[in-house]
Amino acid sequence: MVQLYRYSFIPLRPIVSLAFFLSFLSHLLILTAQPDFRANECYPERGNYTNTSAYDTNLKTLLSDFTSDDTNIEYGFINSSYGQNPETVHALGFCSGDMKPESCRTCLLNVSILLPRLCPNQKEAVGYYDNCTFRYSYRSIFGIYNVSDVSFFLWNPANSTTLTDQYVPVLLDKVKKQAPTGGSHRMFAAANDTTSQSGNVYAFAQCSPDLSEHDCRSCLEDVSKGIQLCCNGKNGGRVINPSCYIRYESFLFYDYTAVSAQPSPPPATTIMPPPPQASGGSDSTGSQTVVKIIVPIIISVILICLVSCYLLRRRTTKRRQSILTENFGKEGSNLRSLQFSLATIEAATNKFSEENQIGKGGFGAVYKGTLPDGQEIAVKRLSRSSVQGTLEFKNEILLIAKLQHRNLVTLLGFCLEEQEKILIYEYVPNKSIDFFLFDSEKQRLFSWPERFKIIGGIAQGLSYLHEHSRLKVIHRDLKPSNVLLDNKMNPKIADFGMARMVAIDEEQGSTNRIVGTYGYMAPEYIMNGQFSEKSDVFSFGVIVLEVLSGKRNAGSYESYLLTNVWKQWNEGTPLQILDPFLMESCSKTEARKCVQIGLLCVQQNPEERPTMSQIVSYLSNLSIELPSPREPAFFMHSNPTTLVADLSLDQTHQSSTSKSAGSNEKSWLLPR
Repeated sequence: MVQLYRYSFIPLRPIVSLAFFLSFLSHLLILTAQPDFRANECYPERGNYTNTSAYDTNLKTLLSDFTSDDTNIEYGFINSSYGQNPETVHALGFCSGDMKPESCRTCLLNVSILLPRLCPNQKEAVGYYDNCTFRYSYRSIFGIYNVSDVSFFLWNPANSTTLTDQYVPVLLDKVKKQAPTGGSHRMFAAANDTTSQSGNVYAFAQCSPDLSEHDCRSCLEDVSKGIQLCCNGKNGGRVINPSCYIRYESFLFYDYTAVSAQPSPPPATTIMPPPPQASGGSDSTGSQTVVKIIVPIIISVILICLVSCYLLRRRTTKRRQSILTENFGKEGSNLRSLQFSLATIEAATNKFSEENQIGKGGFGAVYKGTLPDGQEIAVKRLSRSSVQGTLEFKNEILLIAKLQHRNLVTLLGFCLEEQEKILIYEYVPNKSIDFFLFDSEKQRLFSWPERFKIIGGIAQGLSYLHEHSRLKVIHRDLKPSNVLLDNKMNPKIADFGMARMVAIDEEQGSTNRIVGTYGYMAPEYIMNGQFSEKSDVFSFGVIVLEVLSGKRNAGSYESYLLTNVWKQWNEGTPLQILDPFLMESCSKTEARKCVQIGLLCVQQNPEERPTMSQIVSYLSNLSIELPSPREPAFFMHSNPTTLVADLSLDQTHQSSTSKSAGSNEKSWLLPR
């Protein structure tokens, strides 16, 4: 007799409020009304939309057409997008490989109707029936395996230790290895063992057909680990993920006939040359012979050339894709448009000639280049002995490629070929602010309006990183050499190799690898490894005081900047810290307010520092009354040296579990 499942869906996240609990109960009632529906996940942290908004309209339009009768669903997979950025909606659905097309269409239709009710106003959601998975998102999800997505455990409460220990691992390993090799139309596998003394056992593995073989294999490896956690000693179990799932049972749960008779994809069309026409009676035998020999040779040469070009291009594409996958994993597919060939970069920089070199540092050299379309670029070529390693290189690409703001330097692309690590940026002609600021001759080119504009521009860029981008980014290495100036002396924040991304609602992060530059790092970051927006605010405050005074906060005796500024503030003479060149020309009101903002930013207690949005408001409205600053933190070191140190921090990670009373079937949420 077949043991039927009775499911309860309880993700292992703390229920932190009554509203959340009531929402969960309403979802559970909906699930109870749908006996085949197994689980769903909403992602409120990834964005919300309002009713009647453009995203709401696009979602409804896409869902209404998603499973229409004219949609090709022969191989159990649908992918579609609708709308214009940034309100585009992407949707994807796939069915179990043993389902017939019409049954698949019905399953996807049901879940596409149900899911928006379970996740109202959430921009991203995923739902699971027994035989199909459906998801939608504001971001592209095609061909991407997101490791951080939630997976669920489901198991049969009946015990069968012998069955699990002896037979299940073998079958699961078999389908896990076979499914990724099935190609884009057959990315699933089924297997069974009817020789077990404890009873029959059946296994099934499936990937979303848009995944690459590598990502499919990775996904199944991850979910198969979940089987060991949830279902050891059970008569059946499964782990489901938005990109794949794996399952075993003691009964036949898939269509054995359909699996055995699954159709192969249609053969590619082959274009053949037309048959030779009969020659006229007036043609000589010699002419016919020449034609019969030359024409096939020409056709053969053309075909060989075409095939060679195709294979070469395919090999190059595969090599580039392999490089992306090896270095960036699941994110690699989103970076194809940013990938430059080494030949292109060498041509643009005249093979990295000394004449094109415009800068050099511990990371390597920077070259000016010109692309074939005439666009000027800055090429940052990391040396193999660079302090900035592979991790920082990848981090900068993944972060800055997703950020766009006039006060952030624009990353145009990168190159990873022949052990080269190269970043390609927009060309910013006026170097960094320290090039002018700390040179006794060049600092005279920095008038008060330009310095005030630079302070405001840096504030705008940081405010975007902290509060207005779709990611919350902590720069962690903000200093004058990492702020570039364009041809109009507008500041652009650069060098995101040390930056960290945190959740939108996350206040702070911690690390045991401290990176940055003495004189610009906040005290809580140096001492405890804690970083947040407020640690960037501290760095900004130091830069403000340096821009005002023309002196470094680290270096010789007279550069103990924070001490001197605090002394002048207490004595009521804050303008005495200004660069002497500015004393006569600056706006006294603006300058005094900037000194006060700088001191507010470098206070010892992070909570007493303003946010970047507050600072932007202070700078744009001089009539706003500012708080009185407290004594700043003091850091006095002899040399501004980049720090990379390991701290022994005791970090513990806790997870919570919950179980539904009166339920025989249990469901766990894998930790992100």
